[in-house]
Amino acid sequence: MPTGRRAVLRLAAALGATATVGVLTADRFAPAPSDRGPATAPAPTGAPGGSGGAAGPAAGPRAGAARPPASAYRLQPMTAYAPPAFHRAVPPVRRRPFLSLEGVGRSMVLTFDDGPDPRHTPAILDTLRRHDCRAMFFVCGEMAAAHPDLLRRIAEDGHVVGNHSWSHPLVPKLRPSRIRVELGSTSDLVEQVLGTAPLWYRAPYGAWNRHSFEIGAELGMEPLAWTLDTLDWKEPGSGTIVRRVLDGAAPGVVVLSHDAGGDRSQSVSALRRYLPALLDAGYSITLPRR
Repeated sequence: MPTGRRAVLRLAAALGATATVGVLTADRFAPAPSDRGPATAPAPTGAPGGSGGAAGPAAGPRAGAARPPASAYRLQPMTAYAPPAFHRAVPPVRRRPFLSLEGVGRSMVLTFDDGPDPRHTPAILDTLRRHDCRAMFFVCGEMAAAHPDLLRRIAEDGHVVGNHSWSHPLVPKLRPSRIRVELGSTSDLVEQVLGTAPLWYRAPYGAWNRHSFEIGAELGMEPLAWTLDTLDWKEPGSGTIVRRVLDGAAPGVVVLSHDAGGDRSQSVSALRRYLPALLDAGYSITLPRR
């Protein structure tokens, strides 16, 4: 992406401007002194745990900022995490992430977190291509650095690449400078590989704080959470995942699944079943527009 265009994107995001007005809805910080900051995105019960593969470094990090070390990141979302109050952002930014789409008719959004992973992402891409559908992939920088060809394939297939941090940390426990490195290094890597930086990001565990909204806006990104959590990280069985998606299907729903961070064979199998069922039921799979 040309430097000038990226600067414009960052400025627009920092001012709270977005072309998704009327398509997505999210609150912004109000000037009330009593405002205590963002509400967390919907998150299922679960304690941190699990594991993921570590990735090696890649060239091209943000100037002057060391990338986070590769780590075995935790995938289980946190339960009702309540971030503390922070100083008010100037200019105003989001107070919570987008949760769903509006005005899109009988359409839904499919999202996949934590990849790309050569064990599962290719099969998910194959299924989406078979049904001519596009999805959103929120990638972790350390995984994308290890599998740049797979990152390219995601983009070449017409899917949206989003930012899911570098090493999947619990963002509200990080200093602002570290949040900037986690998000900034991932955006830089995606831009280096694909030529354009992400326009969307999602906090690991759905745990947001005010600094993450501010820094995401500075990087030209809007925050997207989800409406329907498949809980596929618990490996409940592909049948259960299918049932959750079909039972929760509704216009504007954003579905959360994972393509990395563990054995995601159930997620792959479930997609092969619920995607054609959604299409047969008259739903289309769409993407947010900016």
